[in-house]
Amino acid sequence: MSQYPAYIGRFAPSPTGPLHHGSLLAAVISYLDARKHQGRWLVRIEDLDPPREQPGAAASILHSLEAHGLHWDGEVRYQSERGDAFEAALARLADKGRLFWCQCSRKQLGGQPVYPGTCHAYDRPRPDCAIRFRVPDREDRFDDLLQGWQSAHLGRDYGDVVVKRRDGPYAYQLAVTVDDLDQGITDVIRGIDLQSSTFWQRALFDALDAEPPRYGHFPVLIGPDGQKLSKQNRAPAIDDTRPSHNLHQVLRFLDLDVAEDRPDIMLAQAVNAWSRATLMSRDAIIP
Repeated sequence: MSQYPAYIGRFAPSPTGPLHHGSLLAAVISYLDARKHQGRWLVRIEDLDPPREQPGAAASILHSLEAHGLHWDGEVRYQSERGDAFEAALARLADKGRLFWCQCSRKQLGGQPVYPGTCHAYDRPRPDCAIRFRVPDREDRFDDLLQGWQSAHLGRDYGDVVVKRRDGPYAYQLAVTVDDLDQGITDVIRGIDLQSSTFWQRALFDALDAEPPRYGHFPVLIGPDGQKLSKQNRAPAIDDTRPSHNLHQVLRFLDLDVAEDRPDIMLAQAVNAWSRATLMSRDAIIP
């Protein structure tokens, strides 16, 4: 059995807007789990898609975390500064024959849920192409820390994933895998809406000859309209002048009975009371 080192977790928001209650909940859950396991909690800004990013959002997110007593370990990492590492990973994957260059547009693919392998033969760089990772044609299975056993056939259910976009940016699946590997992340605690990405990321870890982290996916927070609370659904930003009130709400969503107090006191009590069992086998948190 593989032996993991001491716990290292992370919170990795995209700077597409300020924190809202859903993203604060995500930060709190990952923080509580790290501290409960006497682990480190890192913060990484996933700023790889400039057209979607909001000016000042990264600084706003960090300010909100600090205002709510969510103090991270070490330096904040910005993925926009990690191009050399991502390029080196692509070179390793290319040397192993795991990449191909794809000219297919979304229109040409016609919304097919799984890439049909149209450009498999193009295993050398070509202009005006995305780069895709060739997934192994096999089944993968992992024990989700919060949702139990998950399984999928990589080729049939997922297909080959873009790792560098046609317009230049490195894609999410590559960047998050390379940074989780480089930072020694042992436990990825994130929303269940990202669970499907886990199979691609585990395949990339394997292709890079590395052990994947443990993964746990917690339920999403449902807003008043019955939809996931998110920036896309225009969830309102949290008010940083009321951190104790905001934390009290979030901890109540997690069934943690913590009285409203200073953020540091509330979080210390919440760490003591934290149990993953609170979120086991749930796919939604309804306030």
